[in-house]
Amino acid sequence: MSLRAILAPILVALFVGTTPIAAHAGPNILLIIADDMGMDASRCYSLGGQQAPMPNVEAMCARGMVFDNAYAAPLCSPTRATIITGQYGFRTGVGTAIRRRGRTKGLSADVTSLFDVLATTRYKANLIGKWHLAGAESTLDHPAELGVPDYFGLIRGGMRDYWNWPAVENGKEVRIKGYATTVFTDRAIDWIRAQDGPWFLWLAYNAPHAPFHLPPAHLHGFRHLTDDPDAIDQNPLPYYNAMLQALDTEIGRLMAAMPREVRDNTVVMFIGDNGSPNQVTRGFYGEHRAKGSIFEGGTHVPFVVSGPGIAPGRTGSFVNTTDLFATIAGYAGAQVRTPDSHVFVRSCRDGGAAVSMSTSNTSRIDARDAAGAATVSVGRCGRGGSNWFRWKARSPGSMICPRTRSRPWTCSPMVRRRVRPKPLQTYRRGSPESGGSNRARVDRVSTW
Repeated sequence: MSLRAILAPILVALFVGTTPIAAHAGPNILLIIADDMGMDASRCYSLGGQQAPMPNVEAMCARGMVFDNAYAAPLCSPTRATIITGQYGFRTGVGTAIRRRGRTKGLSADVTSLFDVLATTRYKANLIGKWHLAGAESTLDHPAELGVPDYFGLIRGGMRDYWNWPAVENGKEVRIKGYATTVFTDRAIDWIRAQDGPWFLWLAYNAPHAPFHLPPAHLHGFRHLTDDPDAIDQNPLPYYNAMLQALDTEIGRLMAAMPREVRDNTVVMFIGDNGSPNQVTRGFYGEHRAKGSIFEGGTHVPFVVSGPGIAPGRTGSFVNTTDLFATIAGYAGAQVRTPDSHVFVRSCRDGGAAVSMSTSNTSRIDARDAAGAATVSVGRCGRGGSNWFRWKARSPGSMICPRTRSRPWTCSPMVRRRVRPKPLQTYRRGSPESGGSNRARVDRVSTW
């Protein structure tokens, strides 16, 4: 028996409490992540006129809660690590995109993951799509080591070819021939249909991440585009938008495939994992201030929540990707204790009322979800309290970068022992942007 198998129940018990199963019957939870989609790429926000038509996501914005101040890490891996652990990168050691080559270890399997938390509830949980938390030295079972029971997708980095790519399924590598956005959607539909109780699905699309390309014609309305590599290199924005519209079409197919009673009992969260790349921002944020930077263009992302009990509207409450951890756990009826993750459900249910995001050493926030009450204890643990670190926020609510004193120690909220924080890593800036618009004016009717 592995050390994790022995210690996991003990660590989860320290980290998590649960409400009685009979007392909690929460909604299904669907988390959809778009890769490399910043605020400038969504019509739900008034940032220029370069956005792709995404009627299904726009329908979520119309009937759900749109967050105007949602922040992620500037790159893929750190954002995903914050969601799965509820902790900032300086705690997890994941501060930049994890490389698929070299002596890279990826996210430690010793952390208490969101899937460990959900395993203590009646929820079935899974992750389909892009993982990007495994390093070159990680095994193909890395998702399973972090509690994902039936993983399928890209385990290291992104893909070089959207039609022919290597995937990992249940710890074994398989070759997939099929358009990735469609394949991930097919897998999600099949998994959801197989559930007979409440579920959580983390659906991580690779789109619209590079390589930019022309998706299958039935998924978008950009009929004037040609599949010419030179044309794509010279003006990638319309191809990026075509990939976004293809993603939206598949989201509509996924929602339409759910029986109405399942769809009506599902909370859907849609978020970008970091800012849009410089090649497609048209200099909107300035040179080198998009993906890969700690400026607004690199960390300010679209985020919308819709579903049962969610009031439509907009909110200016600050939300970080770490907050998805506590909020999803709260929906499932679990009680978690972590210093970096706050529940934002009250923002949705109170029609945009601000959530108290206390920065004191301890605070408590009540998450009133559609099924009942879940309470999340939030606190900082460390010698010297909040004065132990000199905090500096690079942009509001986004990456918080501590400058520590000599030989600093913090108290781990998971095992309550002193651990040395791992060194921060630097972020590589994006490549220079290229211009062009040619935005297709196609309004595809929502299918659900």
